[in-house]
Amino acid sequence: MTASVDFEQDPMVYQGQFGPFTIEPHDRQEVVVYRVGLAIAALSFTLGTVGILWRGDLPWVVQSISVLYTVFWLALGLSLLKIHIYLRPLHRLLQVLWLIGGVASLAIAHFSPQPFAVTLYEQPQSLWGVGFTFAALTGIYFKEAFCFNRLETKVLTPIVPFLLLGHLFGFLPDPWKVILLAVWAINFAVFALRKVIQPIPPDIGDKSVFDYLEQQRQQASTAS
Repeated sequence: MTASVDFEQDPMVYQGQFGPFTIEPHDRQEVVVYRVGLAIAALSFTLGTVGILWRGDLPWVVQSISVLYTVFWLALGLSLLKIHIYLRPLHRLLQVLWLIGGVASLAIAHFSPQPFAVTLYEQPQSLWGVGFTFAALTGIYFKEAFCFNRLETKVLTPIVPFLLLGHLFGFLPDPWKVILLAVWAINFAVFALRKVIQPIPPDIGDKSVFDYLEQQRQQASTAS
């Protein structure tokens, strides 16, 4: 079953936990943008991984990682802008993690005399900053695993922090890093591809929950 992207169709009414809600064309557009961001991020990450595992000793391959990471980071930010998460504080937290990771990445790229990929490899402590970007990505994996019970996101949710922490604290040997990086790239690509063919309404979620939480937030704000 393929997802419909006909934004001109009549809005559909669904019964939610807190009452009926309507899926509007702009809701569908947000989901498409979310998925496009994921697809671009997955493609950039996969290309970078293939380059490193194939001929990571070539200078132009190492240099290209900086460009691919930039595209990946921007695309991830686009997805985090449009992702539907019921809890607003959690949504904002993922965006903050993404931003911190981006600022740290920019600082490393600007101040380090070595290419970005080389710095990450030779100076694991750089992950104390850059790792926030991947923490935000892991948040998406966790959300998708929780909501849709997808095998690939169940694999990615523990693998990503395990690989990064293993590199940061030095308890993973290089052969294991290579294997886990390859598994990460493959499952990320599978995840992005499956999102393309997933029906759109499930990604929008129960809008009555969003409305209810917003009402509760406004009432709490008024009471205070």
